[in-house]
Order: sequence, then structure tokens, then C-alpha cells
Amino acid sequence: MAPEYAFLTHWRLKATAQEVYDILADPMGLARWWPSVYLDVKELAPPDPATGKGRVIGLYTKGFLPYTLRWNFTVTEANPPAGFKLVAHGDFEGTGVWTLTQDGEHVDVTYDWRILAEKPLLRYGSFVLRPFFAANHRWAMARGEESLALELRRRRARTEAERQAIPAPPRSTFR
Repeated sequence: MAPEYAFLTHWRLKATAQEVYDILADPMGLARWWPSVYLDVKELAPPDPATGKGRVIGLYTKGFLPYTLRWNFTVTEANPPAGFKLVAHGDFEGTGVWTLTQDGEHVDVTYDWRILAEKPLLRYGSFVLRPFFAANHRWAMARGEESLALELRRRRARTEAERQAIPAPPRSTFR
């Protein structure tokens, strides 16, 4: 059986749940605003227009370690702006749940990611390399929080000059 991983990530951003939902629920923008992790994103199947469910996205991703992952996800539940659920297939299999909770002028973002490692490096190296794989995930999610905060600033900029003054998101460590 493939090694299991469970990661729980918490972010707290000065934003509305709707602002954050709009960014996270648009996977085609991931490579633009979170380029340190998302190298390529392709829509493999569109969402159901009535429910937002069923969309399949193909991904080519990485962390700070020198390996890449090919996987896709299917949106199985969408509850704007409270969050959405997905099922992952490919180099890992599992589920991801994004939960957004408004708390005054902040939004608490939780990502519950439970996967089985299928990529041979992850599958067979887990016994020894598990701490490195976990650190790689924490690094990727920290870049996500930083990149999301920058994307919120970009979207709120009132002028092109303001927008241009916002730093670019962190880049990938290798390609």
C-alpha cells in the first residue's frame, strides 16, 4: 500500500472569504499567482455550470526539493465562499478540502490534504524521506500564503502604478 500523508495548513489573511474563494476556485490562475509550485495547469474537463462540480484540472507541480509531480484534481463540492472539496489522482491519490471562515476583517483559510503517495520516489522513499516530503509541503504552502497575499494586493490596486509596485510572487526553485 502507498504511504499516507495528512497535512493541515492554516492561513489567516486580511480579506473576505469571497475574495479568497474567487482566487482559489480559479485554478487556471494558479501558475500566474503561485508560480513557485504550479508550473503548468490545464483544464481537462469543464465544471457543471449549475453546480461548479466535476471540473478536472491537470497539474504539473513542485516544491523546493528537486522532483516534480503530475496529477489532476476533480472538484467534487463547491460552496462559495465557504470552500470546496477535490479529489486528486496521479502521482498521489486523495482528497483536499479548502475551508474559508470569515472572522471580522480577516479570513481563516484551512486546507486539509490527505493523500497516498503513488509516485515511486514518494512511495518507496517515504520511510526515510518522510520528514523531507513534509517540509517540502510546508514550504509550498508557505509560498502559497505569501503569493495569495500578493495576489489580493494586486486585485485591490486602484491604479496600474500601484499594481506595478507590488512585488512578483516567489518563483520556482528549479524547473
